[in-house]
Amino acid sequence: MTMRDVTSDGRTPEESGFSSRRRVLRLAGGGLALAALTAGTVGCDEDAVDVEEPGNAGGDGGKETGAGTDGNGNANGNGKGQAPEPLWTKPTSAETYGDNDELVAAGGVVIASGSPLAALDAATGEQKWSLPGGAVPGAPLLLSEDTLYLASSEYDGSVIGYDPASGKETWRSRLGKEYRQPRPIAVDGEQVYVIAEILEDDGSSKTNVIAALNSTTGRVAWKEQRDVGTEQNGIHAAVQGRHLVYTDFKKNLTVRDTASGGQVWTHKTTKTNYGFFTVHQNLVIVPQGNALQAFNLADGKEKWTLEASDGALFREPAVLEDVLYVADSARAMRAVDPRTGKQLWKSEALADAGLQVPRQYVKAGDTLYGATDLDKQGGIIAMDAGTGAVRWTFNDKTGDYHAWLVATDGKRVFALHGKELHALPV
Repeated sequence: MTMRDVTSDGRTPEESGFSSRRRVLRLAGGGLALAALTAGTVGCDEDAVDVEEPGNAGGDGGKETGAGTDGNGNANGNGKGQAPEPLWTKPTSAETYGDNDELVAAGGVVIASGSPLAALDAATGEQKWSLPGGAVPGAPLLLSEDTLYLASSEYDGSVIGYDPASGKETWRSRLGKEYRQPRPIAVDGEQVYVIAEILEDDGSSKTNVIAALNSTTGRVAWKEQRDVGTEQNGIHAAVQGRHLVYTDFKKNLTVRDTASGGQVWTHKTTKTNYGFFTVHQNLVIVPQGNALQAFNLADGKEKWTLEASDGALFREPAVLEDVLYVADSARAMRAVDPRTGKQLWKSEALADAGLQVPRQYVKAGDTLYGATDLDKQGGIIAMDAGTGAVRWTFNDKTGDYHAWLVATDGKRVFALHGKELHALPV
């Protein structure tokens, strides 16, 4: 499991408003789908206390050009700045809302959130297995080293673990009959963390609970009721050591102790790109308008701040191989040392090429791949990870309005757009 104020990136107000509205609807989509299936549901999320007009985006859709490499096995398109031809393209049952955790690659397969939930062979695109019930709309595909965790599509209060390679169930847990719709939000080597509604006697819900389930036994390790007025939807979470970090629609940034569930600290943030953040070592790094801020996980103290120039707004950050990558609304791309906030490089290549800003990143070899939000003049952008120079952009030319999603297994890059899944060479 991507937010926007977009008025300074060159798009018109109409384009800007459309992007922002779509993002909010996408992030709320999971909760809306659940509400349609369960009467009387009221969402909550923690600590609600105040505690372009595009043209061709640098390629011919990938389907009309040949792939090339730079001699080190890294795909550079056909040597003319055009995207490589997909290794395969397959239709999917994808039902996505644009969150980064709705496309995963593991165990030799690639899986896109949908119903049925189908795993495709990473090398060939052939279906390896499927689950008829599929993934709960809006719930993440939560992946640990060897287990895929899903909220039960039976809506029976279960959280289930599957072997991603075979699709076989390997683990199951239930939080309890007094809770409804537990949804996994994060996982580490010992526990699966879930959010669930607390049921009232009349079947409604006004509050929710955050809980940890033992990933071996399925037993409840701890559970903590969250404040009235918090929302269950729009949660983004990550685990780093002894700290569970999450954000929500109420613009709370909260850290809990993974051993006890106790709240370590919470901050009210200004602008958090609808809750997206990244963690590195002992820091949580959050975009807040034109500032990118890093807070110490242990006590919430600010460690460093990086400011964008000319009023540009920072977008979604990602730390890959100890480098923080982030773009801003002026379409400047940066690489930053996540420990210190020191800028390693800044590139204007996206703006120069008239490309959209990526909202999700993966890295393979020396290439950084970014997935954009809207389709026009966007898609998957391949950039030099050392300079930010744009190598090529892949677009399937379907015109589908869904956001692009990207994942990698290190051998291939997978691009999901609407109902089509493409495998690109790296």
